[in-house]
Amino acid sequence: MNILFIAPLPPPLTGHSLAAKILLDELSTHHRVEVVDFKKDVFKQGVYSVNRIVQILKILTEIWHKKKDSDVIYLTISQSISGNIKDLITYGICFKIISRMVIHLHGGGIRKLIFNKYWIIYYLNKFFLKRIGGVVVLGKSLKSIFESMVPQDRIYVVPNFAEDYLLLEKKKIEKKFLDINPLRILFLSNLIPGKGYEELVDAYVTLKHDLKKSVRIDFAGGFESENDQKRFLDQIKDNVKIHYHGIVFGEKKKELFSNSHLFCLPTYYSYEGQPISILEAYASGCVVVTTDHGGISDIFKNGVNGFEVRKKSAVSIKRKIEQILKKPEQLLPMALTNREIVQGKYRTSTYCSSLHKIFVDVAKLS
Repeated sequence: MNILFIAPLPPPLTGHSLAAKILLDELSTHHRVEVVDFKKDVFKQGVYSVNRIVQILKILTEIWHKKKDSDVIYLTISQSISGNIKDLITYGICFKIISRMVIHLHGGGIRKLIFNKYWIIYYLNKFFLKRIGGVVVLGKSLKSIFESMVPQDRIYVVPNFAEDYLLLEKKKIEKKFLDINPLRILFLSNLIPGKGYEELVDAYVTLKHDLKKSVRIDFAGGFESENDQKRFLDQIKDNVKIHYHGIVFGEKKKELFSNSHLFCLPTYYSYEGQPISILEAYASGCVVVTTDHGGISDIFKNGVNGFEVRKKSAVSIKRKIEQILKKPEQLLPMALTNREIVQGKYRTSTYCSSLHKIFVDVAKLS
């Protein structure tokens, strides 16, 4: 099968680019794959410079030339206005073979941010999407994004994954929960507005002195700018129990997850879908503290996988930490449950095979 693969690849490393790389590596072992990489060198959404406009024009030209002879076109779509316009142009470029196109939404905000705000953009998308071969979303709760735009039998649910190397042995999970002094909390995501990292710092700062000594927080991820990073480092410099590790990969990432008891992602990020980092935390035997936002409800149940906190609320996070410190015995059963859930449902092999089956089905029907 000839596949035209249009997606951002790392660097920078995001959940979106990691998912694209995992799928591309698998497809390339079995099929002829032409790649159009629309990566960005920053985390900002939309068009932010003349260079980016030139880059997008080059990407569209590349799609025009590479679409020929494609049995399937795979496109991960954007959630910004400028990004959606790029996607609309891509649909136009590929219009004659649009029934062979599979689009993949790695977020949950496109209806609220675009479709509900701009009726012309909505109807342009609907014009193309009702002809599309398949639409992939991350969870059942996100299928409604394309309601009235795409026939329901062409909307597929494929959850995200955790890489196999992060699966921690049960004995090691049990061992790390024998000692929760300090209670180790990990925030691993890009440190950008809406991800909730500032609220987590504020929650720690307002803890009573004796409780602060019982908690350690590790942060890992990238910032939008050097100024944002400097501001954060200045904010935490007097707190010896808060550590920033930069952008982490491979064994360093595994080490942070493996040593952590709690994974905290109190996100209200506008573009949030189904954070891969939550599933990575499950694989590593962490209890998760997060919000009911985006598509998180499809993979997270309060009291089963961890604890839900309110959005934009340092007070809610603080109170949850205090409650956990009072009843630490509740953590291990949740951690083991999370590990088993990933073992059974959220593997890279399941992710790749599910998407591959969709590609085969679309290629047959078009």
